Amino acid sequence: MRLLLLSDIHANLEAMEACLAAAPAHDLVVNLGDVVGYNASPNEVCERVRAMGGTIVRGNHDRACSGLTDLSEFNLVAAMSARWTQATLLPEHLAWLRELPPGPLLRNELPGIEFVHGSPRDEDEYVLNPSTAGANFRVPGHADRIFFGHTHLQSGFALENGHVRTFTPIYAAGKGVVEFSMPLARGERYLMNPGSVGQPRDGDWRAAFALYERDGDAAGVMTFYRVPYDVEETQQRIIAANLPERLATRLKLGR
Repeated sequence: MRLLLLSDIHANLEAMEACLAAAPAHDLVVNLGDVVGYNASPNEVCERVRAMGGTIVRGNHDRACSGLTDLSEFNLVAAMSARWTQATLLPEHLAWLRELPPGPLLRNELPGIEFVHGSPRDEDEYVLNPSTAGANFRVPGHADRIFFGHTHLQSGFALENGHVRTFTPIYAAGKGVVEFSMPLARGERYLMNPGSVGQPRDGDWRAAFALYERDGDAAGVMTFYRVPYDVEETQQRIIAANLPERLATRLKLGR
């Protein structure tokens, strides 16, 4: 089974299309939430994501941009973007976003795997450090392979004999698509984040995604990818939509 893992597209059409063009063959697409928000192509991205199908977890921006929650906990820029997105989304996409299921999500054909937006404990929780990761590993009844998004950081955590360690992909120099493969170990549990397609925040502006491959009872391999895309086109869309300029400038900074 080969899972294509996408997360935090945030209405960035150019980044999403670049990732899909670079993606290797796969059996199932999994989207870990935040299809919309921040960027200026919510209808185009919703249409593309809906056509791909697969497993889709609700994100906090999906809730907010479809009117399911208020914007009191959003910063000013995020709230302005969410209001613009609410007004811009077609009715069918608004209805679809409102029906997205919260995590954790499971699939019968994928034993030992679950999908969340924030964390197994809370769909809005940021898993940013070993302490938070450890607290989630201790929640009973959860899988050994947990895929999450929300942080916009391509990284993960492993638990072995009660000790939590952090890992991040290390890429060789290259101007095109780059990848980093990490074999997983039997007996370890993992929280893994494929990174953000549409708004990375790890200092690397390139779009991020991942592929998880498992054959039978093997532990599996996680391969992380970074993909250059036409970020200037995305920035121009943001400016043309009269969204906050900060949303455009941060894309090139990977912040």
